[in-house]
Amino acid sequence: MTASDLARPIVEMTGISIEFPGVKALQNVDFRLLPGEVHALMGENGAGKSTLIKALTGLYSIDAGTIVVDDAEVSFASPEQAQAAGISTVYQEVNLCANLTVAENIMLGQESRVGPIINWGATRRAAKQHLDRMGLRIDPGSKLGSHSLAVQQLVAICRATSVDCKVLVLDEPTSSLDADEVNTLFNVIRGLRDRGVAILFVSHFLDQIYEISDRLTVLRNGQLIGEYPVRELGQHELVSKMIGRSLEVLEDMRVPKVDVEDEARTPRVKVLSLGRKGSIEPVDLEIYEGEVVGFAGLLGSGRTELARLLAGADHPTTGEVQIDGKPRRLRTPRHALDAGIAYSSEDRKAEGLIGDLTVRENIVLALQAERGWLRKVPEKMADELVDRYISALNVRPANPNALIRNLSGGNQQKVLLARWLAIQPKLLLLDEPTRGIDVGAKAEIQKLVAELAAQGMSVVFISAELEEVVRLSNRIAVLRDRRKVTELDNRGDLGVGDVIDHIAGGRHD
Repeated sequence: MTASDLARPIVEMTGISIEFPGVKALQNVDFRLLPGEVHALMGENGAGKSTLIKALTGLYSIDAGTIVVDDAEVSFASPEQAQAAGISTVYQEVNLCANLTVAENIMLGQESRVGPIINWGATRRAAKQHLDRMGLRIDPGSKLGSHSLAVQQLVAICRATSVDCKVLVLDEPTSSLDADEVNTLFNVIRGLRDRGVAILFVSHFLDQIYEISDRLTVLRNGQLIGEYPVRELGQHELVSKMIGRSLEVLEDMRVPKVDVEDEARTPRVKVLSLGRKGSIEPVDLEIYEGEVVGFAGLLGSGRTELARLLAGADHPTTGEVQIDGKPRRLRTPRHALDAGIAYSSEDRKAEGLIGDLTVRENIVLALQAERGWLRKVPEKMADELVDRYISALNVRPANPNALIRNLSGGNQQKVLLARWLAIQPKLLLLDEPTRGIDVGAKAEIQKLVAELAAQGMSVVFISAELEEVVRLSNRIAVLRDRRKVTELDNRGDLGVGDVIDHIAGGRHD
């Protein structure tokens, strides 16, 4: 069965607001979850999904609003209190003990005992009953670590439902599963739903959302956009609601981009069936000199995963990369740098900048690594290079000795770009280079990307803001559910709506 709209909610959150220093994470958000339904919580990165879940499960306290579970108003101070009220959560990263058996993981803290002594036989039999109830044929005495990630995910769900579970929260449960493993998981989810469990499902895979969900709620920038029956909201409209702009408005914002002559050329970078199991399906792609190639797709579509393979940050399990017609093994970021490929990560603080170093030291870092630590960059050369890029990129304050952590997000991003420009790469991979920065800095970075392409550099540009991708890109690789579904030539008549059609699966790819 599926939940009727007339059913009484098992969870009802009303007027939820949570504010962190300088950030309104949730603003007057309502959310309800019905027994016997799968309810998808949708929104792009920063929309407030994780904050809402953490408020429900006792990890965050709320600044305003009420939470009612099973007709009783609650104020959970910890996940343990939420679990005692029947709310269990399974996160993307399996939080179990790989060195213990399946039974030990399922029954941890609720083992069968005779006095203080654990009755392991009875404990394994109880675990098997929970596995059987979910239709899982797994040996409860086997080590958890001997099983695939998919089986471990199912064991985590089995553990979560081994207690009196009324609500099951699944946060990106399919992110590391292949198609067959997803089918197995969905069969388990349907069985739980049919037993009356309310399931809150978070995923960025649109096809999966429409396959498994009954209703969905959309958040954007910490605010509620709406709650919809899945059958009444098409994928195209859902993507527009998540992005937050009507297609007409997005089309009006489109501006001309740098043009590239259409001529027969050898690709600067050629990707042949490049993929990584559990991360992204094999991809073919060509990137030419002086070309901006956009990667478009929702968060989790595979756009970052493809960039990391090109940057040597992750190891491919299939395929190869050719640079100027010659195969190159990109097994580390250093290998990629040697091949002329530089990568600016979407997480500039964790994977890019070093906060305790100065602007000067952050800019020179890649050049020094390229030369080797025994061949120090000459002081005069470093000073000239740093001064040039601080001026060219309008870094503020224009002080090379300022600590990078004290700069604004936009100026930090400019310094990170300066680092990679200093080594003059053949291919520059930019993953969300304008996220979280002000409009002025964003425009400067977009202009810089166009200028770099005009000077002959190849650029991969990744952004959740599709108008940016369309504005700057000569071609756009569209990714959905960890695979490239199409490539779009951008010769001036391509619109954001065309890209959204393919992201949402509304056109034949």
